[in-house]
Amino acid sequence: MGTILDFLGSDHRLCDERFATVQAAVTQRDWEGARESFDRFHAAMRRHLAREENVLFPAFEARTANAMGPTQVMRMEHARMRRLMQDMARATVDEDHSRYLCQAAILLTLMQQHNLKEEELLFPMFDLMLDDAGTDLIGAMLAIAE
Repeated sequence: MGTILDFLGSDHRLCDERFATVQAAVTQRDWEGARESFDRFHAAMRRHLAREENVLFPAFEARTANAMGPTQVMRMEHARMRRLMQDMARATVDEDHSRYLCQAAILLTLMQQHNLKEEELLFPMFDLMLDDAGTDLIGAMLAIAE
């Protein structure tokens, strides 16, 4: 079934692609398309964050007996992403081009930094520490639908 890095890395790419689709619609001021694309992006992000927070992070925390380490930092970043996405959703409803692009620029930077930390450090570490449970964890993450 692959590794946690492969599975969640491909999830990152899907979210990035959907984000770019929204950006294109907003840039063209296609607000109907932007709202529809944003809904798909937002759903993919919610699913991705739930996969990490409801399956992966608890497994890692149980294995290490530490809930205050790197997973806590990732949860704080997830909360910030959620706040930004809420504001971006309101901006698409309000058809507020400037506000959307401002929030999107912040989210893009945060996502890039966050994904880099996960893909370069955390996911490889999770793959090593949770190797015996990797297939079951990926199966449990797959069960979380949009």
